Amino acid sequence: MANLYTNPNLSEGAQAGMDLPSTKVPPKSKPIITDVVVNGVQIPEKDILAEAQNHPAENPGQAVQAAARALVVRELLLQQARALNIIAAPEQHDDGSETEEDAAIRELIEQEVDIPSASQDECLRYYENNKARFSSEPIYEASHILFAAGPDQLTARSIAKARAHDVIKLLQEKPETFADLAMEYSACPSKETGGNLGQLTKGSTVPEFEVALQSMQAGQLSEHPIETKFGYHIIFLNRKIDGNTLPFEHVEETIRAWLEAASWSKAVSQYITILAGSAEIKGIDLLGADSPLVQ
Repeated sequence: MANLYTNPNLSEGAQAGMDLPSTKVPPKSKPIITDVVVNGVQIPEKDILAEAQNHPAENPGQAVQAAARALVVRELLLQQARALNIIAAPEQHDDGSETEEDAAIRELIEQEVDIPSASQDECLRYYENNKARFSSEPIYEASHILFAAGPDQLTARSIAKARAHDVIKLLQEKPETFADLAMEYSACPSKETGGNLGQLTKGSTVPEFEVALQSMQAGQLSEHPIETKFGYHIIFLNRKIDGNTLPFEHVEETIRAWLEAASWSKAVSQYITILAGSAEIKGIDLLGADSPLVQ
């Protein structure tokens, strides 16, 4: 019987030179992650890939590993809940209703994990050691003169810096002319109000400008031009209002919530570590991972 791809009208040589379609079966693609199994229960690769979308990472491989770990932890908790015959009614939350499995895991943790409450002494100690976290931000009232030049405009930046130095010298001799010089030289719309930027708080300006403000005293002119991506600035700090530390009574409950949340994460991680230690887990090293078991 003639070969399916032969043509009786062609010579053997011509037939040998033809590009015939390949009859080879293409190899199957390799799995992205090896089989992940928890006490004999395999976690499907498709579930891991779907879960990876919830784990931002520097590269897809890290996201897949984080997703696999999360699903292994979930499976461990579900298996323990079933072993203890724990069943809980799903609760309704702002972002939707719990699933029955989520409810069972929640009930398991409530029953099995002891979360200590934070005492007033612990809260007060945290407050005393972290007062900067409970202070309002300082407020700066500043004016500036901007000599504009983009980051890639090397010649323009050099000229802008030189002009800024010259104007600083003028201001050191006659500081009362700041508003007039702002109107004449500044490339910022604030020149219409003498360069006044109003009240500034953390994040109101670019970092370099902000650092300069923090190092200045009220009534002080910047000694040298301040370089930012916009060009060079001359800054005059009109007024500085220091931040105030909030009293302990105003932040005690917030601190207690922080401390108890940290205790919860630590206690649940320890509980999961115990479960993992007595489980047979294949495909991923849960106990040897650097990231925490509970986030």
